[in-house]
Amino acid sequence: MGGMFDGYRTREPAYDEMLGSDELRPPYRRLGASLERLTAADLVSRVETLQANYLDQGVTFDIGGEERAFPLDVIPRIIEADDWSTIDAGVQQRVKALEMFLSDVYDAGSVFDDGVIPREVITTSSHYHRAAAGVRPPNGVRVQVSGIDLVRDNNGEFRVLEDNVRVPSGVSYVMTNRRAISAALPEAIAEHRLRPVAGYPQRLLAALRAAAPAGVADPTVVVLTPGVYNGAYFEHTLLARTMGVELVEGRDLVCRQGRVMMRTTKGLAPVHVIYRRIDDEFLDPAHFRADSMLGVPGLIDAARAGNVTLANAVGNGVADDKLVYTYVPDLIRYYLHEEPVIRNVDTWRLADPSSFEEVMDRLDQLVLKPVDGSGGKGIVIGPAASSAELDELRAKLHEDPRGWIAQPVVQLSTVPTFVNGADSTGATFGARHVDLRPFAINDGTRVWVLPGGLTRVALAEGELIVNSSRGGGSKDTWVLAGPTQATLDELNQQVQEVI
Repeated sequence: MGGMFDGYRTREPAYDEMLGSDELRPPYRRLGASLERLTAADLVSRVETLQANYLDQGVTFDIGGEERAFPLDVIPRIIEADDWSTIDAGVQQRVKALEMFLSDVYDAGSVFDDGVIPREVITTSSHYHRAAAGVRPPNGVRVQVSGIDLVRDNNGEFRVLEDNVRVPSGVSYVMTNRRAISAALPEAIAEHRLRPVAGYPQRLLAALRAAAPAGVADPTVVVLTPGVYNGAYFEHTLLARTMGVELVEGRDLVCRQGRVMMRTTKGLAPVHVIYRRIDDEFLDPAHFRADSMLGVPGLIDAARAGNVTLANAVGNGVADDKLVYTYVPDLIRYYLHEEPVIRNVDTWRLADPSSFEEVMDRLDQLVLKPVDGSGGKGIVIGPAASSAELDELRAKLHEDPRGWIAQPVVQLSTVPTFVNGADSTGATFGARHVDLRPFAINDGTRVWVLPGGLTRVALAEGELIVNSSRGGGSKDTWVLAGPTQATLDELNQQVQEVI
């Protein structure tokens, strides 16, 4: 790949997605040929323009009240068609099982009676809400939008790291990243056949409309945001604009006689579907936090009456609990009678006495995670922790073993990332660790997975936590188009829709 990649070094034992046995893996050969035609100065100029454009366009995120441009690396991550076919099938399978699980948990509870998962695992979860029991979505869908976090282990196998079926965020960056990289690397884009990502808003809107209450032929859909100070506000505005629906805050809505109304210049207008980007606890002061100024009193009662649909459904967070995560392979077998297409990362349940003892003996070798944590918060990486940090962790584990899980240190795969000499080798590109969040939409008839998803990259050398709150950035994720069955099925459906 010319002098630009001469200093590139992999980070063993992590699987490197570009370089294998000192030669480029097939997906990166064509990209390498495109980049060889650029000088280092050309690339630096394009990177500077890319970041300046992101800041000018307001593609930002919030850290401690400070708006920052979301770091986008200029080098895309490339996934071959066959690999994507496995991811697509695995994500669909997982979402279907979680959908059936949530419906069961908040209704019949057969999964408890059949001994698949202990009832106390659910009832002790901080995200389990009894207020959601018996609330049946009109089309049976509780998880309209999901984000399933994947990592690639040392052998190159994709594994599920965690599930996000509450209010998963990040899809706006998938769409803006593609537009930005198309402008920054037009030569490379032109030389690849890529699966598109631009159709996501239309898919989402169709799923939301399909979830409307019975008898509503032309539903009014809104996006409910906490407001401009929320870190994902950019995404809320983008999705509302691209779907062509109203962006509202709690003060814009009111519940009257079991129905939700929106304040407009012409008076109150009915609302049928709310794509809410507010956490459960702040959604309805009548049922959750009474001091919440973000939600709307009466939303849960309106949903229970079947007059409005909340997407995603209240109470879904119980499926995000990392202790429940350890049971998902069993849930797939129970509900779908299938083996998991994508395996979990190996995990210890600290609530199990034998596992607890093993973990305590190996605390400095493992990764410990709070079961209700998100955004990388509370994670302790044993090999990187000090003696004092490990002692503090031991005390927390003894106090609340149910609140933690343990996993081996998964190195996460690496992808070439622009560092412009900041790497310890002095190379223009360095190997940086990444994960992948594919987004799926369930409209009640099928689960559709957005080709690519959000690749998050840890920009610091050797860092394993990729979250933006910890200094991480993102990459455009290229899924190569190929004659896989998934692609053919999607093309066939598009043809049928046109006909």
